[in-house]
Amino acid sequence: MKVNIAIVGLGFGAEFIPIYQRHPNANMYAICQRNVEKLNEIGDAYGIEKRYSNYDELLADPAVDAVHINSPIPNHAEQSLKALRAGKHVACTVPMATSVEDCMEIVKATKESGKKYMMMETVVYSREFLFVKELYEKGELGKVQFLKASHQQDMDGWPDYWPGLPPMHYATHCVGPVAGLLKLEADYVSCFGSGTIREELAKIHNSPFAVESAHIKFKNSDLSAYVYRSLFDVARQYRESFEVYGDKKSFEWQLIEEEQPVIHTAKKPEPEIPEKVTVPDYARLLPEEIQRFTTKGVYDADDQQHLSFTQGGGHGGSHPHMVHEFVSAIVEDRDPFPNAAQSANWTSVGILAHESALQGGKLIQLPDFTAA
Repeated sequence: MKVNIAIVGLGFGAEFIPIYQRHPNANMYAICQRNVEKLNEIGDAYGIEKRYSNYDELLADPAVDAVHINSPIPNHAEQSLKALRAGKHVACTVPMATSVEDCMEIVKATKESGKKYMMMETVVYSREFLFVKELYEKGELGKVQFLKASHQQDMDGWPDYWPGLPPMHYATHCVGPVAGLLKLEADYVSCFGSGTIREELAKIHNSPFAVESAHIKFKNSDLSAYVYRSLFDVARQYRESFEVYGDKKSFEWQLIEEEQPVIHTAKKPEPEIPEKVTVPDYARLLPEEIQRFTTKGVYDADDQQHLSFTQGGGHGGSHPHMVHEFVSAIVEDRDPFPNAAQSANWTSVGILAHESALQGGKLIQLPDFTAA
């Protein structure tokens, strides 16, 4: 079975074209971009004949089975809902939406349409996450006791919808791994703001905080997690990190990009407890045709790669894993990971964390999206 894929948005979205072109169960059918000049430039470069500058016209094409949305954040919810209601499967870059209400609508539309929805969260398909997941599934971590994650990035100079964005409104890169490892559902959240950003930035979204840090309590679990985010006016190298503490072994992210993470092993003599480790690549989990896309610099022209890819260290080799999961879920008629309810839970943690910070750390309950 071949799934006809349409990619919407060709900035970051263009990173995925060659992966779909080589996936054994995908047909890279169409591309969509408002800028006709760029649309034709990308279409010519990758040999894609079907091109749309109007999203509604794309959705009216009965040959399109699935859309992969890479448009600006404010468009994610509207475009996902339109596609689901048009009978298309949806993969959407993060975050799912900018309001809890829209997250709920997408979950409902997924159920009503019978189509698949997957939020394309890179971190839960990064080689680091897959490494820790393997340790956990083999029982090497033992009982997990605590989870922690951060996402710090300097967003000065990014497109017009980024300046002044509340840090937790783009939190899925740190919420995803702490919830995703044990497939936990966030129950409630408390968040504090710290510091202030420049006044001209703060007034855009009425969000003053330089850093937002949140505690997440998980439903039907003894576990909680700690996550923190910064976007402006904080001196820090780009870092998407997560850490897991077990009673047998713990995994800690390196402090500097080019260093190695550390495994701590209990019951060893004190000097031997920590050990630097090399995280392996997980291309072996993929069809042979797309295995090469897990390594950095896989595209033909490095200067064409999107800033989020180069600044994010290649997103941990996650892109082909996400494509494979999305396509496989459609072919096998099963929920992808994360599915709509999980995506809504992870996204809403950040949205409600910011509301909590504005209210001095007030505990805020998450809705039950599985019942939507």
